[in-house]
Amino acid sequence: MKVSVVILNWNGEEMLRRFLPSVVASVPERYGEVCVADNASTDASCEVVSKEFPSVRLIRLDKNYGFAEGYNRALQQVEAEYVVLLNSDVEVSEGWLEPMVTYMDEHPEVAACQPKLLSYRVRDHFEYAGASGGFIDRYGYPFCRGRIFEEVEMDKGQYDTVLPVFWATGAALMVRLDVYRKVGGLDGRFFAHMEEIDLCWRMRSRGYELVCLPFSKVYHVGGATLKKENPRKTFLNFRNNLLMLYKNLPESELATVMRVRACLDLLAALAFLLKADWKNAQAVIRARREFRQMRPDFVADRQENLRQTSVQVIPQRFLFSILWQAKMKQRKHFSDLFH
Repeated sequence: MKVSVVILNWNGEEMLRRFLPSVVASVPERYGEVCVADNASTDASCEVVSKEFPSVRLIRLDKNYGFAEGYNRALQQVEAEYVVLLNSDVEVSEGWLEPMVTYMDEHPEVAACQPKLLSYRVRDHFEYAGASGGFIDRYGYPFCRGRIFEEVEMDKGQYDTVLPVFWATGAALMVRLDVYRKVGGLDGRFFAHMEEIDLCWRMRSRGYELVCLPFSKVYHVGGATLKKENPRKTFLNFRNNLLMLYKNLPESELATVMRVRACLDLLAALAFLLKADWKNAQAVIRARREFRQMRPDFVADRQENLRQTSVQVIPQRFLFSILWQAKMKQRKHFSDLFH
C-alpha cells in the first residue's frame, strides 16, 4: 500500500462528521486507505465512522493513550510506504495529497513533509501549529515560517518555496513508515505536545531531511483539544520541551542550555504571576519539577540518540534566541529574522 492517512480521534464525533468527508474524497483508491484510530472515545465516534463512512478503516484502541502513544499503537496495525498523521480538525483541499506523494517518491533523502497549514477560521492566515514549516532556536523554542509566538501572519505567498525545515507539524505529517519505526516513533511518555518536534529532531540528527511543501495546503481548526493557555497545555509544553532538549542536545551544549532555560522558565512563571494567572504559573513550576523526576528515565534514550547522531549541526536549529529576536528586537515575522 502506498499511503495510509491515519486520523487519531478521541470524542471527536462532531469533528469527524465535519472534516472526514473532505479527507475520504481526497484519497484516491490507487493510493491506499483512510483510517480512524479511536482512543477509546465515550461519545458516538465509532458508530459515526462505521455507519456514515464505511470505506474508512476503524482501529479501536482500548484506552486513551494520548496523541503520541495513540499513534504508535495505531501504526502498529498499518502497513504502507507513507503514513499521514492527520488531526481530526483538519479540512484538506482538493489535490493536497498527490504532490506530497510525488515529492517523497522523487526525494528518497526526505523522511517527512508537511503541507502549508492555514487557519480554518481565518482562511487567508497561517495556522499556529505549523504554518509553512517549523524551526527551533538554541533554547528549544519552536517557531514557524508564518508564526512567531502569538504573531500569525497573513498568507500572501511569501513562504511558498519548498524549504528544508527542522520540524514538520503533527497536524498533517507525512512520514515514511519505515523511518518512523527505525527512529522509535513518537515518544509515548510525552502524551501530547512537542512529541512531533522530538521525533523530527531524531530524524534530522540521523541525516534525514524534512521539508514543507506549500503547494499542498490544508486548513486546521487548532486548539480543539486544549485551548490556548490552558494550564494543562502549559504544563505539557514546558515539561515536554525540557525532556526533548535533554534527549537530543549535543553534550557540549546541554549544561549551558539547561541553565539558561531554568532562568527563562522562571521568567515565564513570573510573567503569568504578573497577570494574576496563578494556575499557569504553577503549571510552569510543576513542569520543571516533573522534568527533574522523569529525567533519569530518559538517560538511555539520550545515550542512544547521541550514538545514532550523524549530523552534529542542524542548519534549521538557529543558534539565536527567538525570545530576544521577537520580544526585544521586535522582529515579529520570520522574514524579519535575517535582515
